[in-house]
Amino acid sequence: MRSAMPVDNASAVGTVFDIKQLAVYDGPGIRTTVFLKGCPLRCMWCHNPEGLSYKPQLMVSSNNCLHCGACIRACPNGGKTCTACGRCIRACPQGLRKLCGKRYTAQELAQKLLRDKDYLDAMSGGVTFSGGEPTGQPEFLLETLDRVAGMHRAIETSGYCSGSVFEAVLARVEYVMMDLKLMDPEQHRHYTGVSNEPILENLERLKKSGRPFRIRIPVIPGVNDSEENFGAAARRLLDADDLEQVELLPYHVTAGAKYEMVGLSYQPEFDTAAAPNLNTELFRRFGLKCTHL
Repeated sequence: MRSAMPVDNASAVGTVFDIKQLAVYDGPGIRTTVFLKGCPLRCMWCHNPEGLSYKPQLMVSSNNCLHCGACIRACPNGGKTCTACGRCIRACPQGLRKLCGKRYTAQELAQKLLRDKDYLDAMSGGVTFSGGEPTGQPEFLLETLDRVAGMHRAIETSGYCSGSVFEAVLARVEYVMMDLKLMDPEQHRHYTGVSNEPILENLERLKKSGRPFRIRIPVIPGVNDSEENFGAAARRLLDADDLEQVELLPYHVTAGAKYEMVGLSYQPEFDTAAAPNLNTELFRRFGLKCTHL
């Protein structure tokens, strides 16, 4: 019988809200994608609201609820405050509750990922760290990246973090996927809640890093799908020698479906029924390869 690996008590601890195997859109080849919990941005179109908080949290579906009160009776706080203890999950007869977010040490997560290394290597793939915003848990992310050295490592990021953290990540990954949401600083702050200044500064670091990368633009109807915004993004990328392609990601109408489950309201300031303008031709006119998913 194989003995358990010793646990390094000094290993950084982080929170993961999903691990997706056999991913084909998160970097080269077939990959395992790790979704780290927590994000400093508050994009009005976010389709993973369960990834916003850095803490484990309860997700509740109201569909088919019997209103039997079993969850309230099981709650040590009488349902008034939630500590994500999980007792109501076990008590619900309909299975309408689940805990989103699991704690790992970097050692534990790395051991889990390394089990698939041989298969992922054979599929020309690797592991991708996404979110949330993965750089929001820097110690955990960097240690895990170190522990899975030898695998092909990629990151999917908004680029919103300090320059020192971004450079530390670039030193540890083989591939980068980075968002460019809005080029106008006021519009960016309005629709995402943060400045785009550190993002654009980190884009310059990425361009100089020698790392191959993709730029991803979530295309939101009436928000960032104008020729003005796309043109400004394209001009920023003209001197990016290691840029493989620009990917336009169309807004999906199901984006708001999970907000109620985590106790949030979904109130976007744009027409969710409108078709986004997937103007790949504009980027091609600048000599950039561009596609949409």
